[in-house]
Amino acid sequence: MKIIISANTSWYLYNFRLNTIKELIRDGHSVIAIAPKDEYSEKLSAVGCSWLNIKIDQSGTNPFYDCYSFVGFLLLYKRLKPDVVLNFTPKNNIYSTLAASLFNIKCINNIAGLGKLFSESSVPSLIARLLYKFTQKKASKVFFQNEEDRQLFLDQNIVQFEKTERLFGSGIDLDRFSFSNRKFDGNVKFLLVARLLKQKGIYEYAYAARELKRKYGDLVEFQLLGFLEDEKPDAVNRKDLDHWIKDGVINFLGKSDRVEDKIASVDCMVLPSFYREGVPKSLLEGLASGKPIITTNNVGCKETVIDGVNGFLCTPKDGDSLLSKIDLFIQLSIEQKKSFALESRKLAESKFDEKIVIAKYLKAIDEAVNRV
Repeated sequence: MKIIISANTSWYLYNFRLNTIKELIRDGHSVIAIAPKDEYSEKLSAVGCSWLNIKIDQSGTNPFYDCYSFVGFLLLYKRLKPDVVLNFTPKNNIYSTLAASLFNIKCINNIAGLGKLFSESSVPSLIARLLYKFTQKKASKVFFQNEEDRQLFLDQNIVQFEKTERLFGSGIDLDRFSFSNRKFDGNVKFLLVARLLKQKGIYEYAYAARELKRKYGDLVEFQLLGFLEDEKPDAVNRKDLDHWIKDGVINFLGKSDRVEDKIASVDCMVLPSFYREGVPKSLLEGLASGKPIITTNNVGCKETVIDGVNGFLCTPKDGDSLLSKIDLFIQLSIEQKKSFALESRKLAESKFDEKIVIAKYLKAIDEAVNRV
């Protein structure tokens, strides 16, 4: 079969869907990745799939640019005539699905969190919701990474129930992110991995870090890994980041293609997000690596924590709540921390193994192309 896999960045496909691509190629399928050109586009080609460029403004609201993206999909699908398209990320779920439907091409979509889309009443958000409603019924299957998003789509009649299915996140490679057996007998190191957006709870993390550094000094360390997108309106202010670094509050690691090494070297993963997440990939990576988790009781995030068993849940947008949970973790005994670590790995193995996700995709592809 000829299978297209589509997202709003090549970075996303390489970092989140690489093993899906490899498995499809192993099964003898011809795989074509369609995404905007970035530094990961050539890496996609190197694993054995074709890569084609498309222009997508992933967070822009210019309707003319979106029409340009739609026409791009239309021309590609007319020429390529794929058997099935796997869509990821919002604009691909909408415009790729619409273009494919005009040629009766099967689509399998993935709703990995809704961000601000269903929590704002702005004109762009209203238009996007209408586009979802118009396009998702044309898909053969729509996967959801959390039950709240699935129920929202059903309640608003955006997609038919029989076309929906639940996935527990995007899955995690349990071999790449192996259990790191920490001794928990030295300084306590925390790590937050995320895009540097305010909604990811970066400011709450910095607040908690400052207060706890004041209390514990060099006995605690707060690391931050991610890339700063200055052009985004909700991006962390670069001057604030510089102040945190200068004051010794945050150890900023920038970005890394070897995030598994960074995770292995810390004691606990933190993500105080109040963004409408799918299931955050960084928390899945932490679980697989055997890291206790501190995150918010928020859509998607809470899936990764059994409170008091492998981590703690805090209140979204509440720096003091986050501070208290981090402090609670610091004060756990070594044996309690080791127990949390083991429980995180167990949760990753039982619920979030990437092989489970890939198997569901293979089944969905088979059902889509063989459905009369």
